[in-house]
Amino acid sequence: QHPDLRADYVMANPPFNVKEWWDGSLEADIRWQYGTPPEGNANFAWLQHMLHHLAPTGSMGLLLANGSMSSNTGGEGSIRKALIEADLVECMLALPGQLFSNTQIPACIWFLSKSKKARGDYRDRQGEVLFIDAREVGFMKDRVLRDFSEEDIAKVASVFHNWKRGTDYADQAGFCCSAKL
Repeated sequence: QHPDLRADYVMANPPFNVKEWWDGSLEADIRWQYGTPPEGNANFAWLQHMLHHLAPTGSMGLLLANGSMSSNTGGEGSIRKALIEADLVECMLALPGQLFSNTQIPACIWFLSKSKKARGDYRDRQGEVLFIDAREVGFMKDRVLRDFSEEDIAKVASVFHNWKRGTDYADQAGFCCSAKL
């Protein structure tokens, strides 16, 4: 709908694992720069669609099912590898299950940046990816729903921002790790 749109920021929560999304006209779509998404799962179509619309220094946060971090169905592993090799993945945040009323499955947030070069308050993060495992963070709000306190959110956010700034960050076993490509 907006082929020339280049956004500085994208934040999205697309429907997880949509199976019937494919149309043959999408076969050679310009958005599939990192690999053609599988016909039976739209997760990497959403991701590449939004990535395509980022400005040269744009960043995005995309909430997807946890399976997007490990599935190899239909070439998803190859797409992940291409995203890593292109140095677009800035942070992977694993979330606990039971956060959403419409699904109990665990989710994750993909933070991608078109440029990890030093800019403003942020240091040069080229060739690095931050992993945060927040699967044990939060509390059970009731029998079926998990929630985060303000302190939980601040803990995760401060780790991410401190890592980006290069100040007051240290790997924490079982919680966060900065890895070189």
